[in-house]
Amino acid sequence: MREERRPLIVLTGPTAVGKTKLSVELAKMVGGEIISADSMQVYRGMDIGSAKVRPEEMGGIRHYLIDEFDPSEDFHVVRFQQRAKECIETIYEHGKIPILVGGTGFYIQAVLYDIDFTENGEDSSCRQELEELAKRCGAEELHRMLAEVDPVSAAEIHANNVKRVIRALEYYRETGEPISVHNERERQKQSPYCFAYFVLNDERAKLYERIDERVDQMLKDGLVDEVRKLKAGGCHREMVSMQGLGYKEILDYLDGDCTLEEAVYRIKRDTRHFAKRQITWFKREREICWVDKQKFAYDDRRILDEMKRILEEKGIVS
Repeated sequence: MREERRPLIVLTGPTAVGKTKLSVELAKMVGGEIISADSMQVYRGMDIGSAKVRPEEMGGIRHYLIDEFDPSEDFHVVRFQQRAKECIETIYEHGKIPILVGGTGFYIQAVLYDIDFTENGEDSSCRQELEELAKRCGAEELHRMLAEVDPVSAAEIHANNVKRVIRALEYYRETGEPISVHNERERQKQSPYCFAYFVLNDERAKLYERIDERVDQMLKDGLVDEVRKLKAGGCHREMVSMQGLGYKEILDYLDGDCTLEEAVYRIKRDTRHFAKRQITWFKREREICWVDKQKFAYDDRRILDEMKRILEEKGIVS
């Protein structure tokens, strides 16, 4: 007899759309605990720039994958998948429903469809060669190489994300197959969970306005001092953690490569571009429940009532 699939709720959406507050109310409503699906909130000492949920905002709901790693440590999708699956088991043991909350679509996909990342071989010589090439010729040259063999991945991965570019090239060299083809094949797998995948969204103009307001608030809350402290602690631009939006731009300002006004302008512009890419990603996903805030007159109670209706329809809650 086939084992019944266990419940999992996903709440995602573009940056600054309002996921944090709604997720806490959702967890209270269904008896859930929250796993952060965010590539930056996992780092200790990176609070303001990552818009990390504050203890007073958690509403007594237990949160996982917050403040787990030092900024000097690499955190990537394989590590996230491993830790998220461990957290999910812990939440089931508590008799609760796990709720994945965050805007990193690839992280969510990796857990939801249990994507297999084991195809890459153990031989690290290819990776070392590509890392040396990146140092000699620069990130743009490496990205150009990826575009030649895997244009789909090149379109999705920013040239500055050297580690992901290298992983994609490494996979191609080892298997002869673009990693985008592998990822698409993995996406077609059935999820091991009985899930509901909610994407919270808003009108583009209002979302961009919220992004600008959030960046301004980050500056008031002390983003520059936060990055200055990280830099004094040995953090530098080559670290995965310091590639996050808000951090690399302020680091450029502190290094004298641009003015503060230029850094803030770039943060706002690039965050808007990031939100647009997030929405594009979610549109490609399967079995999505879009939650457009304007359709509910921005009333969280109405949004939660609709979510509950869908969860009951799927048999996730009764």
